[in-house]
Amino acid sequence: MDNFLRDKAEQQLKEITADIMNDYAKGRDIDKMNVFDQPERDVIVDIVNKMLNILFPGYYRDKTYKFYNLENKISVLIEDVMYNLTDQISIALEYDDELRSEDSNLPTGDACLSVRSQMLAVDFFKRVPKIRHMVNTDLQATFDGDPAADNKEEIVLCYPGLLASTIYRIAHELYELKVPIIPRMMTEYAHNITGIDIHPGATIGEYFFMDHGTGIVVGSTSVIGKHVKIYQGVTIGALSTSAGHSLHGTKRHPTIEDNVTIYSGASILGGETVIGEGSVIGGNVFLTTSVRPGTRVNTQNQEEVMHGDF
Repeated sequence: MDNFLRDKAEQQLKEITADIMNDYAKGRDIDKMNVFDQPERDVIVDIVNKMLNILFPGYYRDKTYKFYNLENKISVLIEDVMYNLTDQISIALEYDDELRSEDSNLPTGDACLSVRSQMLAVDFFKRVPKIRHMVNTDLQATFDGDPAADNKEEIVLCYPGLLASTIYRIAHELYELKVPIIPRMMTEYAHNITGIDIHPGATIGEYFFMDHGTGIVVGSTSVIGKHVKIYQGVTIGALSTSAGHSLHGTKRHPTIEDNVTIYSGASILGGETVIGEGSVIGGNVFLTTSVRPGTRVNTQNQEEVMHGDF
């Protein structure tokens, strides 16, 4: 009886495998078979975590090596990230629309892709001081804006808002360099571990602070100024996506000017929507129209009330 059941199970396994292999042969987008044709998630996550070590050298310990010289430590980290980032960029460049275009004049051989990917990785590392400057302003804004913070060390080690904005700052520079896929993989990793979804294409100024953070969504064409404070559950999104992918590349998300505070649960939608400088948007407000600078918007009896000089 045991042999019969084992033989029956093996036959069923062969039939199931054959069915699935036949399904793979249909040539759909999900039927890709070569796992080396796209960047590796685990490698991208490792790059992000090592970049955090480079950005915050006194906060993240290297568990593999023990260094007594900071310069040696950073040199090894940079070399490691540079190598892996170059390799992943060379794979991602295969998804470059310009590169894949029949009209493209760009060289596409493996050697040319290798050179281009290395140049992009070098250009990215040249932007690290800029990233660190932006991250430092975000840290300062978080400390200034949150009375619950005892010190800045607590913010770096504990706050999901700063972690998400830092990973966004890394990804945004790669996005600006027109590196495909990898920036989005980075911010989706941040989304997964913090609950904060910032598209790497969004433009965000200095001193950005997300208080509590969970559930915040910032769309790809959003423009956010300096000294902006956002609470949990805020959506800075598109008014309508019924036109689907045909909207790709258009300004679909709002502009938030300097010194704006947006309280929890607010939704601000639309590419033409501008929140004027110094405005305060109350909790659970739903906005699809612009407001002038210095406006306070809140809800009273489910109706929005704007306070300002009109």
